[in-house]
Amino acid sequence: QVQLVESGGGLVQPGGSLRLSCVASARISRINAMGWYRQAPGKQRERVATITSGGSTNYADYVKGRFTISKDNAKNTVYLQMNSLKPEDTAVYYCNVVSRTLAGTPINYWGQGTQVTVSS
Repeated sequence: QVQLVESGGGLVQPGGSLRLSCVASARISRINAMGWYRQAPGKQRERVATITSGGSTNYADYVKGRFTISKDNAKNTVYLQMNSLKPEDTAVYYCNVVSRTLAGTPINYWGQGTQVTVSS
């Protein structure tokens, strides 16, 4: 079973930066997209950013211009560079990979999450 392991979270002051990484324990075939989601206390999990196998990116409005998603296929890794962090960015951040079976059935992989806290 492939596992996704996130790292890079922590405590940062408002206006600061963090870089999250997510490494897959093994190569995942037939990837459709990779992405980052977050969940704040008492709130539902929400999409932050996604990147397709072709490299197209999509961002939630509340992170546009501040966050950048990227990937390194050779390293089975997806990154999230977070700049100009705000207290409202505080959440557990989850890595997600969507692939498909040979028959086209979607497969979702999730990491265990990494805590990001933005506070002075």
